[in-house]
Amino acid sequence: MILHLFLSGVFVTTLMSIDLLPIKYLAIVILLLLVIWVITFATQKRHKRRAIPGKIWSLFWIIVLAIGSFYVGKMDNAFDKVTSGTEKVNSIIVVVKNDDAAETIEDAKDYKFGTQFAVGGTDIQEAIDQINSIVGKEIEVSEFENMQGMAEALFDGTVDAMIYNEGYNGLIEELFEDYESKIKVIHRHSKTVQIETVTPEPETQVSLLDETFSVYISGIDVYGPITTNSRSDVNIIATVNPSTRQVLLTTTPRDYYVPIPGVSNGQKDKLTHAGIYGVDASMATLSNLYETSIPYYARVNFTSLIEIVDHLGGVDVYSEYSFSNSGVSVQKGMNHLNGKQALSFARERYKLPGGDNQRGKNQQAVIVGIINKLISPAILTKASGIIDSVSGNVQTNMPQDLIQELIKMQLNGGGSWNIYSVAATGTGGKSTTYSMPGFYAYVMHPNMDSVNNIIELMNRVEDGEKIEGSVIAQ
Repeated sequence: MILHLFLSGVFVTTLMSIDLLPIKYLAIVILLLLVIWVITFATQKRHKRRAIPGKIWSLFWIIVLAIGSFYVGKMDNAFDKVTSGTEKVNSIIVVVKNDDAAETIEDAKDYKFGTQFAVGGTDIQEAIDQINSIVGKEIEVSEFENMQGMAEALFDGTVDAMIYNEGYNGLIEELFEDYESKIKVIHRHSKTVQIETVTPEPETQVSLLDETFSVYISGIDVYGPITTNSRSDVNIIATVNPSTRQVLLTTTPRDYYVPIPGVSNGQKDKLTHAGIYGVDASMATLSNLYETSIPYYARVNFTSLIEIVDHLGGVDVYSEYSFSNSGVSVQKGMNHLNGKQALSFARERYKLPGGDNQRGKNQQAVIVGIINKLISPAILTKASGIIDSVSGNVQTNMPQDLIQELIKMQLNGGGSWNIYSVAATGTGGKSTTYSMPGFYAYVMHPNMDSVNNIIELMNRVEDGEKIEGSVIAQ
């Protein structure tokens, strides 16, 4: 009885610490636990003949409370991991050809290294200084104008190794097919720096119950650790008005040709390249484009999407077109997709009439499918797996108390959310970019009419207007 009472207290305390349940639900939980314990007391204290069944009853609830406390605590830990996104990791790597004999940087001390200082030169120099210290001599360095020339020099033997920001792997992959299978990393210099965002000060933070806020959803094009800097292939702004339960999802094509504030010195680049310099660079770029404040972000990668969708038991996604690729066969209309299929659906653009514009709509459709699952009763049986997947594969700078406030609001009041999707458009062309100087890459020149329309829609959501769109029903 004492252990049962103790674990009841632990469970309630843990629930209170995570601060997700509205007071009325917390009161119901406490009342139920009290009734259960009174039954235990009655069967053991006053009626010895019923002591054994009472002990079995008590043991059952002891196990339930212990497991429940564990998983509630696990959820609290998951919140801590997810909301720890105030830092980014810049990794400078040294690579050689895959068949090179060198396995460590010491093995390559007499090699000729190719690099470029025009972009991220400070981090490159820090890495070179570290290498010099490790090998005990100054390495031979040859500077290149762009990544294309440097990679060509590695493969034709002009240089023996390359030093560059790991985030550029995706860019080089555009130039050399299966690039990453042809090289190996023999050294890595990583530096953790603070992400500079426009998060409000604590005393002025918005109340999710009263004010509109924006969240930048960034999908980076890599598997593995969420801290990896890479191109941002998914660029969606969720403008949320909790008072009207209106969400505006704005997709901006990855190849949008725009300057990167604080990075490119006014020179234009692809929006996707902003991710190489950190999620804060992407946020600043979109804030500048749409003349709005974006204080929060949520960052996911390929691994995140696959695991979350699989833990949800798959998602139902609407497709405007039928198409097939190596990862999925999609029919026009509603499709049930697992994690890998959802990723393939969200990445496809070459087999779609609208190309990158349609891909943006498909990415929005996947998000809508995930939201539908998250607010369905099925979530209750899948909570544990989802907590595990989210805690290691999603990163946000949104404060935990604001997330808790939003969840409590939904639990307390319920109701549906109206989601309206819009995508920026543009015209394709070839231009040089800040991140790849000297190389003419495909870009999309913004259609400013579509940009201005999005700015107007954002203002309308902020002003409390409901925009007709798809309704997410609870």
